Amino acid sequence: MRSVETLVGGEWVAAGSGEWIDVQNPADLRTPAFRVPALAPDEVTRAYDHAERGFAGWRRTNPLARAAVLTGASALLRERAGAIAEDIATENGKTRAEAHGETLKAADFLEYYALLVGRGGYGTLLNDVRPDTRTSAQQEPIGVVLAVTPWNDPLITPARKLAPALAAGNAVVLKPAGETPVSGLHLARALHDAGLPAGVLGVVTGRTARIGSALLGDARIAAVTFTGSNEVGDRLRTEFAARNIRFQGELGGKNASVVLADADLPKAARTVAAASFGQAGQRCTATSRVVVERSVAEEFTRLLLAEVARIEPGAPLAAGTGMGPLASPRHRDGVLGHIEGAVKRGATVLAGGDVPADGDLAHGCYVRPTVLGDVTADFAVWREEVFGPVVALCAVDSFEEAVAAVNDSGFGLAAAVFTQDLTAAHRFADEAECGQIAVNLTTPGWDVHHPFGGFHASGSPFKEQGTEALHFYTRVKTVAIHYGA
Repeated sequence: MRSVETLVGGEWVAAGSGEWIDVQNPADLRTPAFRVPALAPDEVTRAYDHAERGFAGWRRTNPLARAAVLTGASALLRERAGAIAEDIATENGKTRAEAHGETLKAADFLEYYALLVGRGGYGTLLNDVRPDTRTSAQQEPIGVVLAVTPWNDPLITPARKLAPALAAGNAVVLKPAGETPVSGLHLARALHDAGLPAGVLGVVTGRTARIGSALLGDARIAAVTFTGSNEVGDRLRTEFAARNIRFQGELGGKNASVVLADADLPKAARTVAAASFGQAGQRCTATSRVVVERSVAEEFTRLLLAEVARIEPGAPLAAGTGMGPLASPRHRDGVLGHIEGAVKRGATVLAGGDVPADGDLAHGCYVRPTVLGDVTADFAVWREEVFGPVVALCAVDSFEEAVAAVNDSGFGLAAAVFTQDLTAAHRFADEAECGQIAVNLTTPGWDVHHPFGGFHASGSPFKEQGTEALHFYTRVKTVAIHYGA
């Protein structure tokens, strides 16, 4: 077990109490993989003290100098990618290839916002009806941002939030998920080693039950960006609205892929399998519902099951592993509960549905890739986010029924359609009530410059990624200067 210190006030520290939190390896629960400091409430408050001071200097730092820090951190992530990927795979359970890809994409976020802000302008000049008056609208940072990030993408998600926040001149207090804190600490180390001034970033590790009030209640918080469950997100939204604190939530999804009768069925099956079972289905954008036109449902199902049969669960760092474990015993048991509930309602298990019991896999949080048939729209497994390697199939008779099935959800994050008909593709893009629409592509996989976020219960109006992300981390000030006599 390796001890990993956290970053507060520009220094790598352990908890003052000497208390640590164990971080499990979900592939093998017999021995903890890491331990991180269990900070106390007063140490959390100290992180905000440092952030307040750090923001005062960072906001006045030339954007090109801020960009240089982010660019340097991006280079360090790429340089350290092998070691970082190994730690991500160890604490999260995703495969080495998935973890390596996550590391490089995190570097992309830092690099993108460094170029965007460092080489961008200060604002916009505006016409003014008053004579001899020069008016402009300029963006400025909002202050201290609290970033609360999840365990499923433990490096990408902090990078997605920190890169635009820091590039715009804010200070950030990062609270990584307790299951996967080491990944976020790798990001903090890269930024620290690249020259980020003390206090501009602090990382809070600790038990939420103990530090929650200090973390969420500090009066210096200007904005909160949160990725996680709807239950927690809705509670935070209400709390921060009452305090006039800006809130960004990237919440749940129940994403559907539609396979129309004219689709390239082998390609659709390969793509749906990748969208459903990559990262063991633990992605907010993962496909978990598949709507198939009835005339091709039998053939598509046969092709999908053949693809699923090729996905071999295994140790995350082993060569040839097709899918790693789920993130924790509690989450594994929740996914199995969803499968059991569907079967009790009459669903048919077409593939998977159980846990490997052989060899070392028996000591981890594994669930085999699962395909459920005979599912209808009133099943919980069709309506609720499972967040695991489970996909449910439903047949419909027309394009209109398929779109209605996609939209019959409280969520609205991502949807895909498989078709060779350009008219159907455009109609689907227009009519599907989701923030991310894919045609003949996976529901996950959006690039750093693509605006990202969902509709309805899937999130808040503030998008992440691309230029849209900067709207959340900045405020606009209009300045009029009269220069005449």
